[in-house]
Amino acid sequence: MASGVVVGLLLWWLRERAVDAGRPEPAGVHMVLWWLDLLGPTLFMGALKMIIAPLILASIVAGVTSLPNMRELGSIGWKTLAYYVCTTTIAVVIGLALVLTIRPGKKDAAQELRARRVAQLEQYRQEFERQTGQPPVDEQGSVRPAYLVWLFEQEGESASHGREAERFRRLAGARDRTAGDMFKEDIIQPLLSNPFASLTESNSLGIIFFALLLGVACLLVGPAAAGPVIGFFQALNAVILKITHWLMSIAPLAIGCIMAGLVAENGPEIFQTLGWYCATVIVGIIVHVGLLVLIAATVAKVRPLDLFGGIREAWMVAFTTRSSAATLPITIANVTEKLKVSPKVANFTLPLGATMNMDGTALYEGVAVIFLIQIFGGLDDAQITMTAMTTFLIFITAVLASVGAAAVPDAGLVTMVLVAGAVHLPIYYIPLIFAVDAFLDMFRTSTNVLGDTVGACVVHRLERPRLGDAA
Repeated sequence: MASGVVVGLLLWWLRERAVDAGRPEPAGVHMVLWWLDLLGPTLFMGALKMIIAPLILASIVAGVTSLPNMRELGSIGWKTLAYYVCTTTIAVVIGLALVLTIRPGKKDAAQELRARRVAQLEQYRQEFERQTGQPPVDEQGSVRPAYLVWLFEQEGESASHGREAERFRRLAGARDRTAGDMFKEDIIQPLLSNPFASLTESNSLGIIFFALLLGVACLLVGPAAAGPVIGFFQALNAVILKITHWLMSIAPLAIGCIMAGLVAENGPEIFQTLGWYCATVIVGIIVHVGLLVLIAATVAKVRPLDLFGGIREAWMVAFTTRSSAATLPITIANVTEKLKVSPKVANFTLPLGATMNMDGTALYEGVAVIFLIQIFGGLDDAQITMTAMTTFLIFITAVLASVGAAAVPDAGLVTMVLVAGAVHLPIYYIPLIFAVDAFLDMFRTSTNVLGDTVGACVVHRLERPRLGDAA
């Protein structure tokens, strides 16, 4: 990772020097970036994604069928879900407390953005009156609905043609969906998808639900009748873990390539305006990580050095790939082999956590929306004030949105539309944080994976008498 940062900064400096001199990007830099992309995101991440779907299916079926009866499955299941709900809720509370205390949106650099926006809105007001012949505000000083509609059209058109046009179109596609729509379309419908289609489309929720049904059915039928099916999935799980070990052997090179590419693409200047926002998110994540370590030490009886030493590979892969799903094979291998968590527990809790337990994402979404309100709240198109009810709405929707977030890069930006929509924050303000999203995504994804790991350790500790594991 360190060498990747050094190489990335060197490449970024060479690119910037060429731009300043009015020259095209050096051919050598372009070639190095091509190789970095090939060895990191293309080959390594592609190989990890290749085995995710069969791994989830095999690991959950193997985990369920290794339990002696349904009572054991229910005991592991409710403890897992209770842990996930509690830690996600705590993560959001930490994020909201910090952003309301630090107030990054009120710092000088952020208020410069507000001043520029005020000047831009004044120009929009003049343009609207010139085009329509109507004043943008009424006699009482309230903004006219017609002006707001016109303003949203102008901003949406501008954002859909910029550098981040593709990501903005993803946001716009989610803008008109309600929380009920997202629940139905992003949770219920994927759960009931064709299992073969779920495997080909890497629909994690569909794979998890079908795997649970299949495992429970095998458990109820009994090993005498379902023995061949049980044996197949347990063998498949062992084979995929062997492939995972092969991939772990090339992880250091791949991680360095991914890190170099990210640094070369973004450079250090992105933090000038959004530095306080980045600091707030990172401090919140550090506090939450400290809480997770405390839970591991007190409840799971896992020392901090053992915890971080045990998931070192998984944490670094999560940090660089920014995908808890892509990290899942390595997480399972680390947790079962180094932290000695029972495969019966790990094969159930970790695939579920990679899909539903997003502590870092939940924390980040609450901070991001309040940060934008602190900058733009009270302007023509963002008549929002931070009240107790506003804070509560952000809290609830951030928790719910994190559950529906896909375990892939940038997924948190899409689910943030739900949080922003709950308090009527226009989505065209969200691209302001695009510049630092990849950087912050590293921290929140690695936190997601750490949260899943601690959850597996906690459930293993609580279930150890039932599982008959040695102390």
